[in-house]
Amino acid sequence: MVHVNDNFLKLPASYLFSEIARKVEQFKTEHPDAPVIRMGIGDVTRPICQAAINGLRQGVDDEARESTFHGYGPEQGYDFLRRCIAETDYRERGIEIAEDEIFISDGAKSDTGNIGDIFSTGCKVAVTDPVYPVYVDTNVMAGRAGEHLPDGHWSNIEYLPCTAENGFVPSLPTGNPDLIYLCYPNNPTGTSLTRDQLAVWVDYARTHGAIILFDSAYEAYISQPDVPHSIYEIEGAKECAIEFRSFSKTAGFTGLRLGYTIVPKSLKGVDAEGNEVSINRLWLRRQTTKFNGASYVVQRGAEGLYTPEGRRQIAKTVDYYMRNASLLRQGLTEAGLEVYGGVNAPYIWIKTPGGMSSWEFFDKLLEECNIVGTPGVGFGPSGEGYFRLTAFGRYEDTLEAVDRLKKLSGTIPGKK
Repeated sequence: MVHVNDNFLKLPASYLFSEIARKVEQFKTEHPDAPVIRMGIGDVTRPICQAAINGLRQGVDDEARESTFHGYGPEQGYDFLRRCIAETDYRERGIEIAEDEIFISDGAKSDTGNIGDIFSTGCKVAVTDPVYPVYVDTNVMAGRAGEHLPDGHWSNIEYLPCTAENGFVPSLPTGNPDLIYLCYPNNPTGTSLTRDQLAVWVDYARTHGAIILFDSAYEAYISQPDVPHSIYEIEGAKECAIEFRSFSKTAGFTGLRLGYTIVPKSLKGVDAEGNEVSINRLWLRRQTTKFNGASYVVQRGAEGLYTPEGRRQIAKTVDYYMRNASLLRQGLTEAGLEVYGGVNAPYIWIKTPGGMSSWEFFDKLLEECNIVGTPGVGFGPSGEGYFRLTAFGRYEDTLEAVDRLKKLSGTIPGKK
């Protein structure tokens, strides 16, 4: 029989959000009339804005006419969208990014998972903890992670704890990693790094020859001026960083799937003999071989987001979700819970009250409040004792959830 990739067998039996879905479905089966409010998986609820709809319609109309029909497209994305991204997302912030440094994809999840294809399986990896599970799981699949230890860590991955004790600002690595995953504004904690704090990481990576894999999927939610929207706002970052972005949470494209990755041409690696290699060229080779490219129609939809009307509509959607975040943050704080995040990101990170574990708090909220959240331990060992709620729901549901959580809080001993 054919030998499988044994690294896959090292993974936990199910992906975090699959396990949450299983538990919720079981609860719904047993309590079919329960008014469940879902604040766990970070899916959006606002419809796609009209400017994007107009772009999608244009794309469909183009495909319906012989004169404007598009078949196979460029795997790295159409020039019309790459130009919009370069001009609006970067040059308007004083960052010069060339169009051939932009790679359109079907989302940041895919790219952060696939980027490891172009790096040696011998590369050392560091992640902040708690962390988006895709970063760790895809390195397990590739064979970089080592063995799964009883404390929840992987033996060959360096974990950089982010907790209330260190203000959710991770310490620099000590194990000299080659690849460092950073996500800011952060998923799951909802916290952020200032420009000066991020500059420390860029300086470290340049000094130690590391590459930062920077996930900025939530940059549109930044409200504070000292929080950078892009790692390339930091001098020298083009020499040590790859940046990932997504249209899912910004534009409601979770059902369409679209994102992009920036790979600067100045970013270099080395081969087994020590010869310098362009990371940009490797990623282009990988994408043109293994990725079909995002659809023409969806890219036309994204183009509409960069029109003046599209930008106004996106800002309105972001404001809607951040209103929810503010409501959650204020309401849960008034209820006596320790709450973090929700200022520059649409995530609320709660310290579980009364010494409860993350999964105990999950069960209590589901059974007593009919609210679905995400146990912090699902994001890594340092997430134990914490719990994530998203602000991507309907405003009315958020109001109701806060009311239910306030009532529950009064029944929990040991909260502050």
